[in-house]
Amino acid sequence: MLFSTLLGQTHVLVVGYLDRLKPKQKLPVKTMDSDMAMENMYERKLSSNRKMEMNNLADTADSTITKSDIFENEGGTKLKRQMGLISGICLIVGTMIGSGIFISPKSLLESSGAVGPSLIIWTLSGILATLGALAYAELGTMITKSGAEYAYLMSAFGPIPAFLYSWTSVIVTKPSSFAIICLSFAQYATAPFYSSCDPPDVIVKMLAAAAIVAISMLNCLSVKLAAYVQNFFTAAKLIIVAVIIVAGFVMMGQGKTENLQNSFDGATSDFGSIGLAFYSGLWAYDGWNQLNYVTEELENPFRNLPLSIIMGIPLVTVCYVLINIAYLTVMTASELLQSQAVAVTFGDRVLGVMAWMVPVFVAFSTIGSANGTCFTGGRLSYVAAREGHLVKVISFINVKLLTPSPAVIFNCILSIIYTIPADINTLINYFSFAVWIFYGLTMLALIVMRFTKKDLHRPVKVCQTLNSLTQFVIKAQFFHLCNLKEM
Repeated sequence: MLFSTLLGQTHVLVVGYLDRLKPKQKLPVKTMDSDMAMENMYERKLSSNRKMEMNNLADTADSTITKSDIFENEGGTKLKRQMGLISGICLIVGTMIGSGIFISPKSLLESSGAVGPSLIIWTLSGILATLGALAYAELGTMITKSGAEYAYLMSAFGPIPAFLYSWTSVIVTKPSSFAIICLSFAQYATAPFYSSCDPPDVIVKMLAAAAIVAISMLNCLSVKLAAYVQNFFTAAKLIIVAVIIVAGFVMMGQGKTENLQNSFDGATSDFGSIGLAFYSGLWAYDGWNQLNYVTEELENPFRNLPLSIIMGIPLVTVCYVLINIAYLTVMTASELLQSQAVAVTFGDRVLGVMAWMVPVFVAFSTIGSANGTCFTGGRLSYVAAREGHLVKVISFINVKLLTPSPAVIFNCILSIIYTIPADINTLINYFSFAVWIFYGLTMLALIVMRFTKKDLHRPVKVCQTLNSLTQFVIKAQFFHLCNLKEM
């Protein structure tokens, strides 16, 4: 009796063990619309069991995971949606209002030849940026992956154009932009200590490299902390912008408008020079597409992405035109061209004992812009590596901090290398030359997807006649062709 009982229990245990060894049958998965499935996947919270597993993993193993753990498993570690509408607006405004408005006025005026054409180019550049941003609003709500142009080119044309864009952006445009902004920060930060001469290049470059490292470390530590810092520096830069604009209105009220008269004397008609002038203006507006790089971290992107664009870019356009008018109320065109730091010269002539505010707040402004550029540049490297276009390690995410630390560090190293050239204007021209090719190609991708992917859900749809998009493509390529001979 006892033997038969033991035999029966053994049989039950063996059968149960063998059953557990059998492969489990996969349950059928309900299909649903692709964009809704993606949105539901992003919004689903990590289960408590998964959180416990990841905490244990962080304590016992290396703090990185691969792309298969991140995106192929719905419950895996992924970037969190932590950015609201205000943070989205601040990212756009904070990235756009940076070094450009404090550097570009000189090169734009030099290329255009006169005050009148320079103000027209500032306005047209803002309109062009707005057209591009509105088109990107449709793209960003239609394809909610991070990566902006990379994701759109991949969807419209396949991996080859996306691969070319990712390499150009990751190796050239993003790190060079980061380097330009930090060099501008270093120039303005050292200006008060070298009032009678230009600061040494070694000091400027060392300070720029230190800023690159500090900002990159910040972005490795926390997404929320980086967003809070972005909001703070955006507020600081709006203060200095407001001070310059109000001071300009005061000067105009005192009748100092003689520098705005005969504003078209000496205007150039050379297409190459006009193209370079647009490059300088568009560099100042660059950043209008930055929010599309982080749509996976934006709360309710269908609502907050277009609202951030609509509210942010017109504000920047108005500010830029008014700032340039303010500069010209106290400086002639020749004086502006001779100034090494236009905003500092303006502050010295208008603010008196409070002139120290200008270099300090301009430095804050450039730091905010650099932070936004670092934030998005790291995400682009991360997305490209996730798709297999860069080495695998760059696609890893820090499990504890949930930040793409390897991608940010990679962008940091390249940016430091780009601080070696001394001529910022040359960097700007090469940056614009590369980036506007792909801006035009991205607009073409939207036109193509209007016909090839009609069934994709489009919460935002703009430019119904495609006329504005076509003009955007033509103008982008026009600037490119005009500058082939100049470069």
